[in-house]
Amino acid sequence: MAPIQAPEAAPEPILARLVGLHPKLIDLSLGRILRLLAALGHPERRLPPVIHVAGTNGKGSVAAFLRAILEAHGKRVHVYTSPHLVRFNERIRVAGGIIDDAALAAALTRAERANAGEAITFFEITTAAAFLLFAETPADVAVLEVGLGGRLDATNVVERPAVTAITPVSIDHTDFLGATLEEIAGEKSGILKPATPAVIAAQEEAAEQVIAARAMLLSAPLFRYGREWQVEPAATGFRYSGGCTLELPPPALPGAHQFGNAGQAIACLEHLPGFALDARAVARGLAAVEWPARLQRLTRGPLVKALPSGWELWLDGGHNPGAAQALARHLARWGDRPLHLIYGMLASKDAAGYLAPLAPYVAGLEGVTIPGEANAMSADAAAAAARAAGIDAAPAAGPLAALTRIIADADGPARVLICGSLYLAGQVLRDNG
Repeated sequence: MAPIQAPEAAPEPILARLVGLHPKLIDLSLGRILRLLAALGHPERRLPPVIHVAGTNGKGSVAAFLRAILEAHGKRVHVYTSPHLVRFNERIRVAGGIIDDAALAAALTRAERANAGEAITFFEITTAAAFLLFAETPADVAVLEVGLGGRLDATNVVERPAVTAITPVSIDHTDFLGATLEEIAGEKSGILKPATPAVIAAQEEAAEQVIAARAMLLSAPLFRYGREWQVEPAATGFRYSGGCTLELPPPALPGAHQFGNAGQAIACLEHLPGFALDARAVARGLAAVEWPARLQRLTRGPLVKALPSGWELWLDGGHNPGAAQALARHLARWGDRPLHLIYGMLASKDAAGYLAPLAPYVAGLEGVTIPGEANAMSADAAAAAARAAGIDAAPAAGPLAALTRIIADADGPARVLICGSLYLAGQVLRDNG
């Protein structure tokens, strides 16, 4: 009789095995995860009240605001987000803390054994493991961010969320979600549930119509930006108006678009059953919120040490035209010194649509290849895409080589932004603390 192997203490070998359980990295379906969840005793039915967040841009920021504001009210919060930047553990926060290796490895092992070698995607089986962890640790709220789309996303197995939310919808992942805004909005609105409040961010008219039609079909009450809730700048920060009116300080996350993300989180909490907003706790949450690689200023590491006095280095993981438009609105306020980009992107993304909004604010660009990504755009292609958008650009061997050349060619202090991909952002954070 073969000896029983002890459970693995580190999650990395298990994660590596799970990648091989299905030939497709992305294969949107609910059948496989429903089968596995049944084998695990349906942990998705034993979660605390769920706030389910879909959309194209801002999902992670809204989730971060929800967590920060809830925790400032003294609540215990589970959070599931993706992708991670440096370590897989970042995707799963259990009652306020990033999951530790031993607990993650144990949950992954249980999911792997219950799956019994059947075909299942990496995202599906790791989502099942997250649900196990959330079901077995007490918390007040669970915040679930959709991985891709909504209707057929693995997180969409929760039958009765407390609140659903859809952030701005734009063109992205057309291979999986459809080529038009209407098709993509149809997939995103698949998270709406009967009679469940749906908090909707500012949308283009075509997307808003699709979402409204779906909500009407389900008798899901809509709470839309510009109608049932809104935010506007104020002298000391911003004003939120919805079921209540709050005068709030600016959030810790920079960028004008973060006012909308913060407002959407507040609107969600207004409609969370049994929860009462406290203005002082909301303000504390806004001050405490953290979400790396979303217009983040880097303050340490080899790249920062290479900077001359008076320079700044920033990082942003946005990677589609909608994200670039939001970023451009912030760059328009950065006119005090030249701005240089270090830019890398996946080959499947819309480089022209991403670069066009940024072009008016950029003095130069260095194109880099994202290390370790099979589908990465080459440095030469990245530079060529930038030149096509009217930006002076050249390829570089990597971020440090790019930064070195920017510094050598500069006449004085400048601002450098590394951008174009969450995968590039993760590599930068991994190498720069």
